Amino acid sequence: MSNSKPTILVTGGAGYIGSHAVLSLQKSGYEVIVFDNLSYGHPELVKDVLKVELIIGDTSDRPLLDKIFSTRNIAAVMHFAAFIAVGESVSDPGIYYRNNVTGTLTLLEAMIAANINKFVFSSTCAIYGMPQAIPMTENHPNHPVSPYASSKYMVEQILRDFDHAYGLKSVIFRYFNASGADPSGSLGEDHTPETHLIPLALLTALKKRDHLFIFGTDYDTPDGTAVRDYIHVNDLASAHVLGLEYLLNGGKSEMFNLGNGNGFSVREVIDTAKKITGIDFLVKESDRRPGDPPMLVGSSQKAKSILGWKPQYSDLETIVNHAWKWHQKRHQ
Repeated sequence: MSNSKPTILVTGGAGYIGSHAVLSLQKSGYEVIVFDNLSYGHPELVKDVLKVELIIGDTSDRPLLDKIFSTRNIAAVMHFAAFIAVGESVSDPGIYYRNNVTGTLTLLEAMIAANINKFVFSSTCAIYGMPQAIPMTENHPNHPVSPYASSKYMVEQILRDFDHAYGLKSVIFRYFNASGADPSGSLGEDHTPETHLIPLALLTALKKRDHLFIFGTDYDTPDGTAVRDYIHVNDLASAHVLGLEYLLNGGKSEMFNLGNGNGFSVREVIDTAKKITGIDFLVKESDRRPGDPPMLVGSSQKAKSILGWKPQYSDLETIVNHAWKWHQKRHQ
């Protein structure tokens, strides 16, 4: 039986959010090709779990991109192939601008040359900088405070200009804290090094780490620890499919926040991890990290009203429980 839905190229599809987006696309009936340089991706997830074609390559490789676009009937690109470690971007900004900005520019130019004009972009709430109002909406002023955030903001500006000049239509998603794992336990979060709170807590419970640090206990928040907006990765993935379909149906370029709308403190996350795992792991308190805001919570009303997005897993216990299933399986 021929599939009526088009083929989507997913860059960074062997990574955390990219792989969940691939699964969501498959469930919605799309053909998918994954393009990943495997600097952080997991090829076994693409081959064994998702069972889709993996092309190993870099977004800076224009001849390879031209070959892919000329030999495949690709309708749109979902772009997840970015470096994401904020601290590393401060110490080594060059690789962030080269990969996140120059690599994306090369990809976009190859798309234009091949008359592919639909692009779903993985951006970040970090472009807003320190919050001036909570919850943060898409109209919040943009003040990126790290090279990572600046690199994402530059791409957003490129996309705006490419729409005006070439008619490239894009949906930009500004994420808050991606978290959790597919409920099946077959896909999940596995960064090296790991910098995210939920997997760090679970790795500590699994005795892969000696202890977990809380950075800052004197914030102006209910329990003194920083509050963040954790959004389940499957809910992120479903939004990307809706964003793609919005573009395929002729939608104009648009940007959307993707968050839970609720904030959870560092202590709440740790307490939930201890409850779900049944393990009372060691937690140490440390000073605040420079640049960490007390609270980051986003409004996703725009995505809900325009895309019809309905998050399924906004409960912290569910998010941590799904992540725990994955981590137990990954580290057994």
